[in-house]
Amino acid sequence: MEFKAKEIAEILGGTVDGNPEAKVTSFARIESGKPGSISFFANPKYEQYVYTSKADIIIVNKAFEPKEPVAATMVRVDDAYAAVAALLDYVTAQKRSYRRYRGCRSRVRWSSKIGSRVYIGDFAYVGNNARIGSCTKVYEHVYVGDDVKIGSHCIIYPGVRIYPGCIIGDNVIIHANAVIGSDGFGFAPLEDGTWKKIEHTGNVIIEDDVEIGANVCVDKSQMGSTVIRKGAKIDNLCQIAHNVEVGPNTVMAAQTGIAGSAKIGEHCIIAGQVGIAGHITIADNTTIGAQSGIMNTIKEEGKTWMGSPAFHLRDYLRSYAIFKRAGK
Repeated sequence: MEFKAKEIAEILGGTVDGNPEAKVTSFARIESGKPGSISFFANPKYEQYVYTSKADIIIVNKAFEPKEPVAATMVRVDDAYAAVAALLDYVTAQKRSYRRYRGCRSRVRWSSKIGSRVYIGDFAYVGNNARIGSCTKVYEHVYVGDDVKIGSHCIIYPGVRIYPGCIIGDNVIIHANAVIGSDGFGFAPLEDGTWKKIEHTGNVIIEDDVEIGANVCVDKSQMGSTVIRKGAKIDNLCQIAHNVEVGPNTVMAAQTGIAGSAKIGEHCIIAGQVGIAGHITIADNTTIGAQSGIMNTIKEEGKTWMGSPAFHLRDYLRSYAIFKRAGK
């Protein structure tokens, strides 16, 4: 990539404060900016680096008033954090080519239907009656089972396994080695102390604009569907059990586990290593702190929960103060 400050300002709808001809060819964190790079400043605690950064261009908020001279050219925008995300999207889109390609060592069943400008890498397998939409990339060593439907403009990274019958919407990204549609963990105890496997006959539905991290497992349902709603973002190494529903635009950090038949509301924020019990419901706009354990249904919307078992953040902080004193 190579952009001038005036071009970046045009892309982001911002203004240039400094040299409009300043050029950059790479991105860098503001504390490690170097000549030829572009950084951004959004968090006040990093302001010191605005004055010492070697980056040629820094994206800042329009309201930012420097306390010292700034050597870099500043591109002023309404929201620096959102602007750099938009710029990264723009750069990625410029690099991404949508051309038809089928690796000679891939295998695509004759009954499948492949859209225009689809990339299928070597050693990928596409099963019977599968559907892959236009401009989707299926990278090397991906397994797409029978009757799977994948929408357009998706990216399926190497090593992903999508079991038969699963449905993937448009603009979905699934990172390496994720498994979509494996059997749920369902076993019935028998009188002799052994366990009988309960067959899972459902599937997984992933709606539009979802991103699934690396090594995530989303289990198919016993009956019906496990559903990841539109716009949800799931980090690496998460476990989504059978019949779970994750609401629209909910985000989930790494190593979170959700037990079977739990229902997560929309616009929830779930931090890392959270455990959520089965057959419960999480209200919309709920925030759950890291390593929390959710044992019961949360009915109040917009609350923050912490601890294991979890309770309201304010009560948790009061209790934690007591815990610390008790340990002395």
